[in-house]
Amino acid sequence: MSDNEITTKDTLDGSAAVNLAAEQSKRTAHRNIPGLGFEDFPLEDDTANLRQGPSLHDGLLALLPLVGVWQGTGQADDHGEQYSFGQQLVISHDGENYLRFESRIWRLDDEGGAAGADQREVGFWRISEKDEIEVTLTSSRGLVEVLYGQPVNERAWRIESASTIATETGPADHGPGRRLYGLMPNNNLGWVDERVVDGGLVPYMSAELERVAG
Repeated sequence: MSDNEITTKDTLDGSAAVNLAAEQSKRTAHRNIPGLGFEDFPLEDDTANLRQGPSLHDGLLALLPLVGVWQGTGQADDHGEQYSFGQQLVISHDGENYLRFESRIWRLDDEGGAAGADQREVGFWRISEKDEIEVTLTSSRGLVEVLYGQPVNERAWRIESASTIATETGPADHGPGRRLYGLMPNNNLGWVDERVVDGGLVPYMSAELERVAG
């Protein structure tokens, strides 16, 4: 999957996209991530369903289509090690001016079955009044990354590494890069992560995810 496939392939017009989203929401609108359930907890629970929980902060409207629970499969090429993976991505909010981002990835065998955990990633997305996106991410591999970017259009968002730090036991050869997230013509969420290797950007990971909640 390429940047071009996410941003330009068979682009839907606005009314077609709305109609498709409405049809798909019949299967997902009642689903959400579970709350903590602590009655004396003083803050709102996270929600990945815009119909449930606190209202989305007005400052996040440019990121609204990302909110939800997404699942699907993808491909990775980590310095020549190629493999298929499954992914669950939860993008949620608690009414404050940021999105919570949590990804869990597992490897797939040749038959498409789960073959064990691969990596996890958690972080936060923010966006300014000038549509400047700020993202902080922490990976279970021992990586901390800060990325900046902007919306490509109302259905796609591009971010690029400003700082990539590996811990002492993390992958020191994991270079900076860029990511593109975008809603595809079928309203699935596609994403591409490219990394700098020997001075040039090369594909690292990509996936296509279907909305399963929200």
